[in-house]
Amino acid sequence: MTFPPAAFCSDAELGYLRSRTRFDSGRGLSLDEQYRLAHLPLVAPHHPRVIRQREGANYFMGRHAPVFSLGLPVDGDALFASDAYRELEKDIRDLPFRRKIAWEMIEPRRSKLHATLCNGLAVGDSPPTIDARTRRELGRLGPLRVELRGLFSGNVNVGRLYLRTYPERRDGRNVFRDIQRLLGRPETDLYVVGLYNLNDDLDPGEAAALGQLIERWWDRPILQYEVGRLWLLQASDDLVLDGGIVEAISL
Repeated sequence: MTFPPAAFCSDAELGYLRSRTRFDSGRGLSLDEQYRLAHLPLVAPHHPRVIRQREGANYFMGRHAPVFSLGLPVDGDALFASDAYRELEKDIRDLPFRRKIAWEMIEPRRSKLHATLCNGLAVGDSPPTIDARTRRELGRLGPLRVELRGLFSGNVNVGRLYLRTYPERRDGRNVFRDIQRLLGRPETDLYVVGLYNLNDDLDPGEAAALGQLIERWWDRPILQYEVGRLWLLQASDDLVLDGGIVEAISL
C-alpha cells in the first residue's frame, strides 16, 4: 500500500526534530535516568547503573501499577516482513555496538507494537470508561493512513530506539490530535514506536555510528498502512511485557 507524501504530516508539523538526541562529536551516549529507572531493569536487571526505585516515582525494577493507554496498532508481521525494515535491521546488526542491543526483547513485543496516543487514561485494574458518544465520533473518523519512518532516538528515555509515526493530514489537520481531543486528552506531536533497547552506554565511536545511521534513515519510509482500530492497552511496565490489549476500538 502506497500513499503520496502529502497525505502525511511533515516534520515541520511534528516534534521529532525538536526532541531528537544530539550526538556531539567525540562524546559517547549515556543512558539517562528515566531509562535506567523504567527500561534498563527490564532488559539488563543486573547492570550496575540500574535504578531499582526512586522516591516519588511509581517504579520498582521497571514495573509499576497497571496503567491504561490508547495506542495506535502496528502490525508486527507486516513491519518485519517489509523490505525497508529488513534493510534497516541489517544496518543495525552491522553497527559496532550490536551486542549492546537487547535483541531478545523484540519478538515478545511483536504482537503489541504501537505508538501511544493517549497515556494515563486510568490507573489500576479497572479500565477507563469511553462513552457511547466518543465511540461514535471515533467511528466516524474511519480508517487512518499512517507512515512509519526510522530510526529515532529522543532526548528522554535515552537508550530506547524508535520508529517515528507520521499521521494522516486530513482537511489540513493532524488526525491524531483529533483523536486526542475526542478523548479529552492533551494534544501532542510525538508518536513513536519503541523497537530496540540498549543494555549499556555507548562509547564515542559507537555513538557516532548510531548518529550516522539515524541521519541516513531519517527520511526513509519503512511502512505505510491503514489503521481501522485503536488499542486500549493495560500495562505494568513501559515495554508492555506484563500487559496487553484490553479492547480493540473500531474507527
